[in-house]
Amino acid sequence: MPSGQVKEQQEIGKPLARDTSTVTRWLQKYRTGDLSGLLEIKKAAGAKRKINDDAIAALIQELKTGKGFTRYGEIVEWLKKEDGLDTEYGRVYALVRYGLGAKLKVPRPQSYKQDEKLVSE
Repeated sequence: MPSGQVKEQQEIGKPLARDTSTVTRWLQKYRTGDLSGLLEIKKAAGAKRKINDDAIAALIQELKTGKGFTRYGEIVEWLKKEDGLDTEYGRVYALVRYGLGAKLKVPRPQSYKQDEKLVSE
């Protein structure tokens, strides 16, 4: 191969670490004139959301109200009651804590031994 030209598709795939079928697909797109298709970066669609957009919007509104939630289990129950969604605790936790960036309204713990007068001062 002194001229630097490739004679078989397998020779193209080896230095690029690609299978022959991938090289064949690339060449077919090139031959049909679909050069934009060769440059297109495809992204997998992924799984469908378990909690729909309407339920998320309602949850955001509920989190903004003064009462809020004290436990993530309450949110799971609320979603089941309001929207009929049967979701896992971990999914709800990840959505609320990381997806929405919300924290639950939990009062700070206080000792029962505290002197009320000293605290009010």
